[in-house]
Formats: sequence, structure tokens, C-alpha cells
Amino acid sequence: MSERNKKNTTPEEIPNIHWADHVAQELIEKHPQKAQFVCASGISPSGVVHIGNFREAITVDFVVRALLDRNKAVRFLYSWDDYDAFRKVPVNLPNQEMLQKHLRKPLSHVPDPYGQQPSYAAQFEKRFESEIGQLGVKPDYIYQNIPYKSGKYIQGIKDALAKEKEIIAILNKSRTEPLPENWTCLSIFCKVCAKDTTELVRRESENIFSYYCKVCKKEETIDMSKEGGVKLLWRVDWPMRWAHEGVDFEPGGKDHSSQGGSYDTGVEIVREVWKREAPTYVQYDFVIAKGAGAKLSSSSGNLLTLGETLDIYEPAIIRWIFASRKPNLDFAIAFDLDVIKAYDDFDRCERFAYGIEEGDERKIRYERRIFEFACIDRVFPRNYQSMPAQFSFRHLCNVLQIHQGDLEKAKEFYASQIKTPEDEARFFSRAKRAWKWITEFAPEEFKFTLQSHPSHRPQFPVPLKELIAVLREDGMETVSEETLASRTFEIMKRNQVEPRAFFQDVYRILVNKPNGPKLASFLLAIGPKRSSEILEKTLEP
Repeated sequence: MSERNKKNTTPEEIPNIHWADHVAQELIEKHPQKAQFVCASGISPSGVVHIGNFREAITVDFVVRALLDRNKAVRFLYSWDDYDAFRKVPVNLPNQEMLQKHLRKPLSHVPDPYGQQPSYAAQFEKRFESEIGQLGVKPDYIYQNIPYKSGKYIQGIKDALAKEKEIIAILNKSRTEPLPENWTCLSIFCKVCAKDTTELVRRESENIFSYYCKVCKKEETIDMSKEGGVKLLWRVDWPMRWAHEGVDFEPGGKDHSSQGGSYDTGVEIVREVWKREAPTYVQYDFVIAKGAGAKLSSSSGNLLTLGETLDIYEPAIIRWIFASRKPNLDFAIAFDLDVIKAYDDFDRCERFAYGIEEGDERKIRYERRIFEFACIDRVFPRNYQSMPAQFSFRHLCNVLQIHQGDLEKAKEFYASQIKTPEDEARFFSRAKRAWKWITEFAPEEFKFTLQSHPSHRPQFPVPLKELIAVLREDGMETVSEETLASRTFEIMKRNQVEPRAFFQDVYRILVNKPNGPKLASFLLAIGPKRSSEILEKTLEP
């Protein structure tokens, strides 16, 4: 990751205008002699990984890119906390009875309920890794069961145990009641039943512990240097890994960011035990779905997954949605009509980046920087000389409905815009998502079916005949929307017809509804010849 798509830049070329650039600059000033920065993220794969979890990964990715843009080497770590205990069976998973039997075992030791992966943890890890890979997020993964079982963290565990009294004092400062006298920062998995239903009895030596298992009902000893099975509790585990990996930046959610939360206590613990400063920290807020209703797949358990988001939004647009918001502000990802606005705003951002959309200099620089973070592949500085084809999402939805979801027929309408294989790929990427949105999420008032045999009879036959005559004129296939709209209004004015009434008349013929897409645009999307044929059928005796 550290050298991915790296290009030489000078300080003058790098805009310090985005929040990720501010964080990167702060890191460089904080560690001026550092050869390589370590940025970290992670989660426990206790179930389906949702879009809120993705916010942490993409937050780190933006900072990583900002550092790379400044010619800094970076290591991007993503920790899967799959050595955490399996605490609760999600209601949306199959094989509930089987999973119940494996509660309190490490997530990496629980069978995959789908029977597809080596473990429960791997099922959700591999799914999420595939999803974020589509967005250009490609960190170095650490599966925490491996370093714990291999003894990589033994020294960190010993360091924590040597300072356990100090750790207790730090944790008690943020508690309403002090920790119990027999509290320990260790968690031990029974080597017989593999569950963490244990109590530490005594420490036999530096590496060997005696414990009592509440399930097995007996006392055993475990040697962490040979058997693994021993890990630190979260509030101590997190600062231990900061020290072990040399982490310079890591964000966290609201649950970790409150006063006395795990980040606050981690700051003190890493200073006390490992004599190191905590990483630079950014809080990120919640992400929810808007307008999805009950249409999200049952596999997500009412949580919006990145995969479900990718069904509707192109990867670059998902990156843009997050890049255009500060991490500490919550927001909703739309599945209702605001999907159209999201696509329109992204397209506008792209036009700003390529210098086609006008604005003041700061606005253009800001939009261009957001667009750079939105790109799947990191390319900085970018060549903005030739903008690729854009396909308006709203218009595309209309064209697709005209052709009943036939992507190939819809592509024919955009033949003049599709000039390269990249343009064609871009068309299909957006078109398949547009049709998915129409069929599964679009409100009923937005949907329509073009009438081959309209049953509605026109209230205004004279102006309708004049509109048909205009549509049949030579050259109408290439006329502009503005020209057709102007001539339509001339017809209404000449015949003293109120526009709203006439439009309703035409829409009832075309789509059997009192309203529809912008009329001139709609008639051209249908095609002047086909439009006139449909309209004329209503004038037949």
C-alpha cells in the first residue's frame, strides 16, 4: 500500500483544504523525522459488517492517501479482532442451534454457519474485504488470532501484567464503582472447551497460568508461550497494539470517544505501560440508510451493508459521499429519491474537477480535492484535460423505463456519447444500478410504463395534433430539448391551453399517469417517431 500509485509532488501542488489533508499535515509536523507512518483501523467480525464500520476504514484510507500525496511512506493496517469471544448469536444467521453451542469461543474457532469459509470470522472478513477492495481500499490485514496464538504479543501481555495495578487505577477513574479485587487484564480461553468462561487462579510463572473453567468445572494450567489461549481485555489490548505496531493514526466511533471511554483510558495506559504517546485520533459518527424501508436483504439484519450500498451506488460515488463529509458528522445514505441528488452532486463535483463547472477558485479546489479522494485508484496529481462521458441518473432511469430495463436498447440512445470502451463500461456500471434502484427502491410515483396501446382519449386534440406534427418534422431526432420545449409552449399559447392541463393530458396517454418526467426530454428519450405514433393512436376513431 505504501507505494501504491505514488507520484512525485511538491508541497505547492498539495491543497491543504480537506480534513484528511489537515490530519496528514498534523502527523507530519508531529513526527518530522518519521520514515514511515502507520495508520490503523479494525473491527471484531462478530456478524455482518455494516456501512457504519466501513466509515472507519474509509476515514483511514483518506488520511493514507493524503500522506502518500505528500510523498510519505505509509502502512495501512486493518485488524480483524477475531480472537474476541463469540458473545451473541445474531438472529439473522442460519444454524442458530449450532452457533449457540459455540458461544464464548474465539470468533476464529466458531464454524461458519453458511459452510463456506474455515470459520465464522472468516465468513464476514472475506465478504467485507471483497467489498472494500471494490472501492480501492486495500490495507494490510492482521487476523488477531494469529499473533495471539503464535506468541507475538507475549511481551506486551507481560508488560501489562507488570503494571496491572496502575492499569486498574487508570480504569477506576472513569468508573462509578471500582473494579473488583480479583480483576485481571487477562482473558483466558479454556484449552479443553475453548471458551473464555474462566477465572485466573494464580500465575505459576511468567508464561504459565492456572485457571478455573466454569464450564468444565475444573482447574487447568495453560502456557501462553506454547499453547496461546491468553489475550488482553479490550481496554488494554488496544493500547498494547498501538505500541506493538507503532500506530500513528487511528479513528474511533462514538462508543470509544466519550469521556472515560476506551480511547481516553488507552491514552493513559499506553503512556504508563509502554511509555509511548497514543495515535492521533479522529472521531467518526453514525451512518444510516434513508428510504430503504424493509427492502434491505434479511442477511443484514436491518443493517445496511457495503454490498447493498454497492448495488445502488457506483464505488466512486460511495467514496465521494464519505469524502464530502467530515467524519464527526452523522449522515444518511439515501435509497429514496435523494439517490438522484447524490448522483447529480457527484457529477457536478466531477465537472468542477475538470474545469467545466464554473465557480470561485476555492470552490473549484475543494471540489477537485474531494474528487481525487473519490477516485478508486489513487492518481495524484490528476490530468483533468478530458472528462469522461456522464450519464444523468434521472434521465437514465427514464430511458431504462421506456425500454423496460433493456440495457442494450437504452445504450443505443446514448450512442453519440459512448465513444470509448471506458465510456461503455461507465454506462453499464450506472445503468445496472439505476435499474436495480427503480425495481427495488424507487417510489411508485417515480415509476412508469410506456403505453403501447393508450386507453386515454385526449381532452385537447387540436394542440395534440400540432405536437404530433412537430415531432414528425425532419431533423427532430437531433433537436435540442430546449427547442422542443419552446415549440410545445408556443402550441399551448396559440391554442390558449393551460400548460398543466395539457401536460396531464399527454402524460395520461404516454404513461397512464397525470404526471411524468420533463415532457420535452421525455419525448426525445422515447424518440420523436415513436412518441408521435403513441400519441396519434388516441386520435383514431
